[in-house]
Amino acid sequence: MTERYKAARLPRIAAFGFRNFPPREGSAGADKFAMELLPRLARRGFHVTAYNRIYPGMSGEDGTVETIDGVEVRYLRTVARKGFDTLLHSLRVTYDIIRHDRAEIVHIQNGGNSVFAAVLRLFGKRTYLSQDGIDWTRDKWPLYARAFLWLSTFLTARVHNRVIFDNIFAREDFERRFGRSYDFLPFGADVQYDPEAEVVLERFGLAKGEYFLFVGRFIPDKGLHWLVPAFEKLATSKKLVLVGGSPNPSDYETTIRATKDERILFTGFLYGKQVHALMRCAYAYVQPSAIEGLSPVILEAAYLGAPIICSDIPQNKYGMNEHATYFTNGSAGDLNTKLRWALDERETLKEKGKEGAAHVARNFSWDSVVDQHVALFLADDAKRDDQAQALATSSAPRT
Repeated sequence: MTERYKAARLPRIAAFGFRNFPPREGSAGADKFAMELLPRLARRGFHVTAYNRIYPGMSGEDGTVETIDGVEVRYLRTVARKGFDTLLHSLRVTYDIIRHDRAEIVHIQNGGNSVFAAVLRLFGKRTYLSQDGIDWTRDKWPLYARAFLWLSTFLTARVHNRVIFDNIFAREDFERRFGRSYDFLPFGADVQYDPEAEVVLERFGLAKGEYFLFVGRFIPDKGLHWLVPAFEKLATSKKLVLVGGSPNPSDYETTIRATKDERILFTGFLYGKQVHALMRCAYAYVQPSAIEGLSPVILEAAYLGAPIICSDIPQNKYGMNEHATYFTNGSAGDLNTKLRWALDERETLKEKGKEGAAHVARNFSWDSVVDQHVALFLADDAKRDDQAQALATSSAPRT
C-alpha cells in the first residue's frame, strides 16, 4: 500500500452473491471464495460487510448481525425456490446497502446480479463483479434462467467498475463479444493443514491411499453421471468417496445416490480441515466437470499433494498444465480408462502428484489474490480522487 493510503480512510466494502459465510451445507465455490477473500480484506484494515441468506426452515432472525473473522455478517431472509432465492436476496441486500449507506465498494459474485449493480451505481457505489465462468451455458439452469443470465451478460459487460475473471477463457469470451478489456485474477490454493483432522478417515472407515475422492455439488455440471458408471466398471478394492450433495433436492442427486456399488461412499457435506484431510490422504482426486471456472477444489487438492484426474476442459488444463491426468470431457469410457491407468501406474501417479503440488504452490496464492484486489480498489480510489481534484481545480475561480 502506498504512503498516500496508509493515512487515508480505506473505502468500506460490502459483499454479496454467495449463500453462506462461512460455508455450510449447500454451499458452493462462491462461498469458498468469500471465505478466503473477505477476512483477508478485513485484516488489511477494510471494514467488510458480508450478506448471508436465511432460507425457510433455517434458524436465525432476519437482520441479525454478527462478526466472523473480522467481517460484519448480516443475515437477510429469502425464498427456497432455486434462482429466485438469489434475486430476492440480492434485491434486499441492494436496498440495505443504499438505505443505510453500508459501503463505498460493493463486491458481487454471479453475473445475474448485474441488474442490482446498475442500481448501486446510480447511487454512487463502485461495483466489482467476480465472474467464474459463462453462467448461462450451465445445464443446471432451466430455460428461463439461462435466458435471464444471457441477457445479464450485457449488463455485466458494461455496468461495473471492473469485472474480474478467474480464468482467461471466460475473459476472452467477454472481450471478444463486447470489445472491452477485463481483469484476470486466478484463485489461490494455499491452505493451513491440520493433521488432527485426519480423524475424519476413521469416521468413515477409510484408509490412507485407498480411495478416490470427489468434492462438490451434485449437479450435472460436475459430471458425476460419468464418474459413477466409470468407477462401477473398475476392478479395484479402493473406494470412491463423494463429498457434497445438491443445494436443493433434485432428481439428479437421487439418480447418483441410487448406485448399488457398495464401494461408493456418500459423506454428505463436509468443509475445511476435514475436506483437506480427505484430499491429502486420497489415492487421487477426480474432477469430471463439464463446466468450470478455475476450480479452487482442484487447486487445493493438488496443493495438498493429491494426484489429479480431471476432464480435459481448457480451464482445468490452464490450472494444472501437464501436472494432471486428463480424460475426454463427457466420456465415461475414457474416464474408466484413466482410472485403470492410475491403478496400474501407481509410482507415475505419485510423481505427478508431487509435481502438481509444487506447480500450484508456485503459481496460486490467496494472499497474492487479495493483494491484487486491494490494488484494483485503491487504484480506482486514486483515479476518482484525481478526477475530483482536477474538476475542483478547473472550476475554481481565476484570480
